[in-house]
Amino acid sequence: MTTSTPAGAPETVRTQRRRAVVASTVGTAIEWYDFFLYGTAAALVFPQLFFPGHSTYVGVLASFGTQFVGFAARPIGAAIFGHFGDRVGRKSTLVMTLMLMGVSTFLIGLLPTYASIGFAAPVLLVFLRIIQGIGVGGEWGGSVLMSMEWGSRKRRGLMASWPQLGVPLGLLASTAMVQLMSSASGDGFESWGWRVPFLASFALIGIGMYVRLRVLESPAFREVKEEREVVRMPVLRVLRDQPREVITSAFVRLSEQAPFYLFITFVLTYGTQKVGLSKEELLNDTLIAAALGLVSVPLWGYVSDIIGRRLTYGIGIACVGVFAFPYFAMLNTGSSGLVMAAIVLSLFFHDIQYGPQAALIAESFGANVRYSGAGLGYQLASVIAGGPAPLIAAAILERTDSSIGISWYIVACCVLAMGALILMPRGTAEPGTALAEAGTADTTGKSGKSDAEKTEA
Repeated sequence: MTTSTPAGAPETVRTQRRRAVVASTVGTAIEWYDFFLYGTAAALVFPQLFFPGHSTYVGVLASFGTQFVGFAARPIGAAIFGHFGDRVGRKSTLVMTLMLMGVSTFLIGLLPTYASIGFAAPVLLVFLRIIQGIGVGGEWGGSVLMSMEWGSRKRRGLMASWPQLGVPLGLLASTAMVQLMSSASGDGFESWGWRVPFLASFALIGIGMYVRLRVLESPAFREVKEEREVVRMPVLRVLRDQPREVITSAFVRLSEQAPFYLFITFVLTYGTQKVGLSKEELLNDTLIAAALGLVSVPLWGYVSDIIGRRLTYGIGIACVGVFAFPYFAMLNTGSSGLVMAAIVLSLFFHDIQYGPQAALIAESFGANVRYSGAGLGYQLASVIAGGPAPLIAAAILERTDSSIGISWYIVACCVLAMGALILMPRGTAEPGTALAEAGTADTTGKSGKSDAEKTEA
């Protein structure tokens, strides 16, 4: 049996695929703009504005500590919105996450500093960071599934990689805005210039809402509803039936997410305070690396459709591990060319993993629990990888006054991730399996439900 599209025409399928890709990518880019903006501000201005009166090291730790709170909230967002995404639908859930993220970011731009309201300032900052984390925690699963489930089964790696472009797009936009305001406001950046990029988020909400409201619900979820396969408690079901898939999905991200936040946020602290590089130079290099990610992320998603998710991802893990020591060695030279090369290569090696990652994780779960399972696995990594990474790096640097321990930390993350990749159960439609090669629909997984996305290829 083949489930028809709303209009039953191939042209409708193609139109909705395009809309799904645009809606997922644009919406995700806006949410990552909000999330990365906080990380950049945490490295550059928050220690002075919200945690004054401490040594530079303590201020940086406190600032990155509030950043970690947002990461800790992401699995909560994945559980909350995963529940609704598997029960109500991908589309309506994505509208909610966009609103939550945009409003909290806008309010950060209005926050009084410690000098104005004292201890209440960092408390409010932490609260809004938690809301940010909940929003982005629910965002990823829905965006990836909306794009992947509207796409061709043979191009799942490529289709699921488009929402992943939200990371380089968000990083590019947030870094560019900070760089623009840093130049435009000059000495006023710490007093008012930093607020403008946060306040601009309010305008971006309207753009995201427009594109997301134009796309129809994904065919996979419509079929789940039509066949009455909706799970009453999808989060509990996936944790009971597929704990191995959830846990390995989290640990396989150690080599991707932990180094990534060292490459884009901690590098600003390390480069300015340890190496003596200018903030503007580091931001410009990050802009170049993020722009290249617009090509490299979908490229590696496409490659994974040809040679397989695991092989592609494993290559990425190995590259990051091998580059851990050369990365800091290149930064420590202080040479503009080598510093730029270090930042660009670090994010390129990251993209080898990030391109196929969405499909690699999502294919492990059936359509009726996929939002919950993939979202939980993906966001749990925030607690063990992305969240603590800048804190661990800052502590290592303070204790040893050297980058060598940080490089070993990156290598350890890669070793653990490679182990998780080996232990990770194969997805039923992953390249290299009989199902994928035959081009047939997914069969019933451990969740006990069908994953038949029968859109026209």
